[in-house]
Amino acid sequence: MADLSQVTPLVITYNEEPNIGRTLEGLRWAERILVIDSGSTDRTLELLAAVPQVEVIHRPFDSFAEQCNFGLSLIHTPWILSLDADHRITPAFQGELAQLIATAPADLAAVVTPFRYLVAGKPLRGTLLPPRINLMRRGGGHYENDGHSHQFVPSGRTATMREPVLHDDRKPLSRWLASQQRYLQQETQKLYNTPRQQLGLNDALRRTHVIAPFAVLALCLIWHRGLLDGWRGWFYAFQRMYVETLLSLMLWEARHGG
Repeated sequence: MADLSQVTPLVITYNEEPNIGRTLEGLRWAERILVIDSGSTDRTLELLAAVPQVEVIHRPFDSFAEQCNFGLSLIHTPWILSLDADHRITPAFQGELAQLIATAPADLAAVVTPFRYLVAGKPLRGTLLPPRINLMRRGGGHYENDGHSHQFVPSGRTATMREPVLHDDRKPLSRWLASQQRYLQQETQKLYNTPRQQLGLNDALRRTHVIAPFAVLALCLIWHRGLLDGWRGWFYAFQRMYVETLLSLMLWEARHGG
């Protein structure tokens, strides 16, 4: 098995008291965990200080991409595992990570990981979260903003892992709702200002306004079998439909001079 001292986890935080403990629990193997915090006022910093491997750097938030790129510049191990503060790493993921590091060819720049979404601590059968790059070789690319989110742009070849990263956000719904206004403003600007031919299939569908909210509901409940997840499946489906409905309204407002 590879020496995982070759991997430094990078975590972005802001008021993640409900989540950060589980994230750190899955990173016990790491010799150093670099955290970029943007002014947490809850117990996040206290919880981070209790873990000896954690090094916290304070940086005012400007964008997710800039926070991550700043963090990448401070890491000197051959590999970086970039995580949000509501991500969890399982023992199975750790094992596959070690095997991948041990056998990675020299031209491998980054690794795509799937996600598994949890509601109230229990995994759903499916999710709308697309796979993304969470593991990258040092110097293997950079982050760019993409609407309200961010994505890693690799400078070379990529591979894909089988084991998922768990998305386990247990912050209260009120915090999630408060974040959506800012996120959706950024998504609206992206969808409204990007030529249609430059949009992917999912984003092109979102610009149709009427179809997207109902399509998301059907995808969550039927295609991803959310109906079998009980109230958690309905909770997730309604969350996603709510977001798409607000986005449709904001796109209409932008289109008609609002």
